[in-house]
Amino acid sequence: MERREEQPGAAGAGAAPALDFTVENVEKALHQLYYDPNIENKNLAQKWLMQAQVSPQAWHFSWQLLQPDKVPEIQYFGASALHIKISRYWSDIPTDQYESLKAQLFTQITRFASGSKIVLTRLCVALASLALSMMPDAWPCAVADMVRLFQAEDSPVDGQGRCLALLELLTVLPEEFQTSRLPQYRKGLDSELFDSSVEAIVNAISQPDSQRYVNTLLKLIPLVLGLQEQLRQAVQNGDMETSHGICRIAVALGENHSRALLDQVEHWQSFLALVNMIMFCTGIPGHYPVNETTSSLTLTFWYTLQDDILSFEAEKQAVYQQVYRPVYFQLVDVLLHKAQFPSDEEYGFWSSDEKEQFRIYRVDISDTLMYVYEMLGAELLSNLYDKLGRLLTSSEEPYSWQHTEALLYGFQSIAETIDVNYSDVVPGLIGLIPRISISNVQLADTVMFTIGALSEWLADHPVMINSVLPLVLHALGNPELSVSSVSTLKKICRECKYDLPPYAANIVAVSQDVLMKQIHKTSQCMWLMQALGFLLSALQVEEILKNLHSLISPYIQQLEKLAEEIPNPSNKLAIVHILGLLSNLFTTLDVSHHEDDHEGPELRKLPVPQGPNPVVVVLQQVFQLIQKVLSKWLNDAQVVEAVCAIFEKSVKTLLDDFAPMVPQLCEMLGRMYSTIPQASALDLTRQLVHIFAHEPAHFPPIEALFLLVTSVTLTLFQQGPRDHPDIVDSFMQLLAQALKRKPDLFLCERLDVKAVFQCAVLALKFPEAPTVKASCGFFTELLPRCGEVESVGKVVQEDGRMLLIAVLEAIGGQASRSLMDCFADILFALNKHCFSLLSMWIKEALQPPGFPSARLSPEQKDTFSQQILRERVNKRRVKEMVKEFTLLCRGLHGTDYTADY
Repeated sequence: MERREEQPGAAGAGAAPALDFTVENVEKALHQLYYDPNIENKNLAQKWLMQAQVSPQAWHFSWQLLQPDKVPEIQYFGASALHIKISRYWSDIPTDQYESLKAQLFTQITRFASGSKIVLTRLCVALASLALSMMPDAWPCAVADMVRLFQAEDSPVDGQGRCLALLELLTVLPEEFQTSRLPQYRKGLDSELFDSSVEAIVNAISQPDSQRYVNTLLKLIPLVLGLQEQLRQAVQNGDMETSHGICRIAVALGENHSRALLDQVEHWQSFLALVNMIMFCTGIPGHYPVNETTSSLTLTFWYTLQDDILSFEAEKQAVYQQVYRPVYFQLVDVLLHKAQFPSDEEYGFWSSDEKEQFRIYRVDISDTLMYVYEMLGAELLSNLYDKLGRLLTSSEEPYSWQHTEALLYGFQSIAETIDVNYSDVVPGLIGLIPRISISNVQLADTVMFTIGALSEWLADHPVMINSVLPLVLHALGNPELSVSSVSTLKKICRECKYDLPPYAANIVAVSQDVLMKQIHKTSQCMWLMQALGFLLSALQVEEILKNLHSLISPYIQQLEKLAEEIPNPSNKLAIVHILGLLSNLFTTLDVSHHEDDHEGPELRKLPVPQGPNPVVVVLQQVFQLIQKVLSKWLNDAQVVEAVCAIFEKSVKTLLDDFAPMVPQLCEMLGRMYSTIPQASALDLTRQLVHIFAHEPAHFPPIEALFLLVTSVTLTLFQQGPRDHPDIVDSFMQLLAQALKRKPDLFLCERLDVKAVFQCAVLALKFPEAPTVKASCGFFTELLPRCGEVESVGKVVQEDGRMLLIAVLEAIGGQASRSLMDCFADILFALNKHCFSLLSMWIKEALQPPGFPSARLSPEQKDTFSQQILRERVNKRRVKEMVKEFTLLCRGLHGTDYTADY
């Protein structure tokens, strides 16, 4: 070979190359570049090779240089040449060759996945350049396609090799994007990549396994902190998408790995910097959700960080408390600032949906503040009180109602769930409340709720009641403060009732006035009646009767007038409303103080009154009127339900004191149910059975009522009960209660126990889950009575096999799997109380092929019956057996579908 051929670069400077850009010449030049000791020859070779890379021939020799028999240096040059051609001369490639070029690159990357790393990297860079050039038009899903292709199981490369190749490809792709020569208008499509990048980073950080790589997490912190300037710029420019994305990354790192990063004590300053970055995100300017949506992402982080700090041993916890207590005090300031309402003018432009989102956001802030109290303790309340005091007493500048409201809201958030009875700042706060200039609905609402949150404290410090009660009574007249004022009065009347007699007349008068003016919606009217019930409970009987008379007389007069009218939708609503007011009043009017029994006799502040109960006196007075209303509305379920509710609430509250009403109520219920059966009448009958059936004096009327409703319901079963699942449900609950409270009710000869049993078996097959549960409850009460109640023992002996078959059908697939525990209870009861019968029945019942499921083998059925018969002690084990068996019956055993079952 001539001298000039041995020095391919020598003629490179001429007008035309001295050598062709062939594979052989490229290999010689590379050899000269790497191994020739003469520096001049190396330089000449390098210049020639650079020309070769950009020549048209590079498209041909590059692939040949990648052949397996070539050394890595030569293969690397081939891969580099491909990258240069793709990145700089993309326009030279015909569009019909895009796909073949892509396929060739994939093939080479797959081949080098287990080969030379430097060659693999250059090939990945070439493919990345190709992808960027083709996106978004020619290759819209480039990254997804890359991932999919490298996940393919039919690839000749092993899984680890494919993962490494894909990781390399995903690593160089963003690097290539940054250095590529794409025109700026095409790079502008990156907003899409930003979202994808955030998603990828958050997913990677959030993987549970990532906690094992603490060193990597530590390396991530400075990278995330490096985004702070971009975050500030985004906030400044109102770029919510960017600020949201960066915040997600910071929170993901902090929230998922706070414990691991706190453990790295020597890096505490680095983690504290990340915490401060998240604090910036919490306090991001603007009102949620109108001007920003980012701050809400951070709230769970503060829970997590606090939990992790408080979980350390005492010594380490003390160190971190010293570092992070100031951070949490700063957090309180930030959260209360974020909780502030916007100006009235701005708030007026918010949509109802935005207002609702803001309300929920404030609830989340409230929960966070309550949680923070665990770390900051009483000092937090002092901090809030001092700020509120300075705000309300400062004469230098007028304070904004928003600032006052937020501080009160913070106090209320803590007082609602934390016992503040021993706090030394509450007296001062109660003293400050009347000084607040209330000129705004939101502020007035928060004042009300704060007073309500302090109602238990007021019960221990009754001298302060007069400081706040006038505010509450005044607010009752404002329909915009309906919820807050009524709920607060109810709390005060419940907690402080023994200290309210001096104020009772005023409270009743104001309440009567707002009720008559119809200021409040129905639900608040009901709460107000409950409040008055608590209040009246603490008065002397004469005072109670006097107040009751003035309170309910207008409603009784109205009800008398309505009872004369022809039924129509308008007067129906009025009737239901009045009956609702009465039942809510009687729900809490408890002169015997039953609800205080658990507190011990020493806490009772009034003697139990002698003589008739005031509620009973009133009920007896209006009983005829209620019957008259019923006679016209007996076919209306809503009115019947409202009537029953009055007596049901009264029975629950009065307990034994209701006794004088039992005979006439039983008679009325019987007439009601005989005319038109309704579930509410059965529910009230169940209450009477529960409280009075065990008392000999009341047994006769209750037995008569029980027999009557049973007879009527059995007739209903004969006519077709499927249209009345609610009645069947209530009936089954009544039967179960009777067996539990007074099994003697089943001794009466007039009770057709056999018919009851058969109807209950039928109810087991209803599609409604509550009805099936109630029926199962009946059988689990009935079966243990086999020995003590002769009629029950007889019917179980005669029809028990029918019950077992119904249970097996349900387990076999006819009932919802969620009900299997209920059917297991029946099997357990049968086994425990009727063992000899069950052992005979279960073998016979499971004998027919295909029963209870065609999927079962004889061996599986035999195993199940033996398992059930062996277990007479452990109910939980029977439930497990039934669950296993029902899966076999349904063909679901061992499937992923039942993994959590």
